[in-house]
Amino acid sequence: MSRGRGSSGQALPFGLAIAGLAAVLTVAVGSLAGDVVDAARARTAADAAALAGVTAGRDGSSRLAAANGATIVAWSRAGPEVTVTVRVGGARATARASNGP
Repeated sequence: MSRGRGSSGQALPFGLAIAGLAAVLTVAVGSLAGDVVDAARARTAADAAALAGVTAGRDGSSRLAAANGATIVAWSRAGPEVTVTVRVGGARATARASNGP
């Protein structure tokens, strides 16, 4: 049996298309995973910075944020409550803490 003239050499372009699609998907999944990790790190850093801010003020919040790879974007104290917003990569998170009930 002989192959039809039109089907010769179609495997290579198809294989290249599949390889290209796999590469694009790998990059997209890697980028999404990085965003998820940044968001989790931002939440952790915000929690730690808010708790530190209750007893050690803004300096304590800054130290804990930096130790968790974050930068403080906003910090405020209203009575016993401290609110901190931090940034890690492209992710932001806000946390509140107080020493009251």
